[in-house]
Amino acid sequence: MRVTGGFRVLRALALIAFAAYFFVPMLAMFDFSTQVRGSAPGRTWDNWGFMVTDEDFRSAIVTSLLLALFTVVLMVVLLVPTMVWTRLRVPQARRLIEFLCLLPLTIPALVIVVGFSNVFSWVTLLLGDSALTLTFAYVVLVLPYAYRSIDAALSAIDVTTLAEAARSLGAGWATVILRVILPNITGGVLGAAFISVALVLGEFTFASLLHFDTMPVAMASIYKSNGPAAMAGALATMALTTFLLLGFTFLSRNRHQQGAGR
Repeated sequence: MRVTGGFRVLRALALIAFAAYFFVPMLAMFDFSTQVRGSAPGRTWDNWGFMVTDEDFRSAIVTSLLLALFTVVLMVVLLVPTMVWTRLRVPQARRLIEFLCLLPLTIPALVIVVGFSNVFSWVTLLLGDSALTLTFAYVVLVLPYAYRSIDAALSAIDVTTLAEAARSLGAGWATVILRVILPNITGGVLGAAFISVALVLGEFTFASLLHFDTMPVAMASIYKSNGPAAMAGALATMALTTFLLLGFTFLSRNRHQQGAGR
């Protein structure tokens, strides 16, 4: 009983320390973002409204959100079928696929973007100079993290047995992947999606060096002239990322409970 009570106390202290480590900087950011600029003390919400009223900043936010969406969709479309097919048909190629997916993790983003700069001249020629073309670069950046998340989910299930059972009942490969395998790895896909969204919303190097106006680039530019407004944007980004994490966690847990209930 004493051991249990001591463990609960330590757990409570650890949670309090984590909450302080996480929320105190956010409270400081909120305090700074609501301060009135100048000598007169007071509070204002103008810096938060700046994210909506300033056309350039609003456009950068929309661009980053669309980039996050397109990156997640393209990442799932590329990774899930490839990893499932590799496990079922060419398991000897798993090491090669893993090496290729983890390679961007070992190369600094600054080095990758130098190589991408030449490729993007062709992308711009074919698709235009929209910032949404950064989707292709961001998919490369999120590959290592998304691969690990999806690979862990696939390792937790018997992919071969599920696929053979579905195929024996007349299911095509699209049905096997979309209706048999994918529902069983929802947690891994959601984890990969969260990591991808968090990385895209905070990525600065690629967008800056390729001269695209995304939210991090806009915040860095605004910070030079309006620090509180940039701080409000950073805090809003952190709040959005935390909300998405909680949402993905809830969806994954709800999905797991539904599967256990069946």
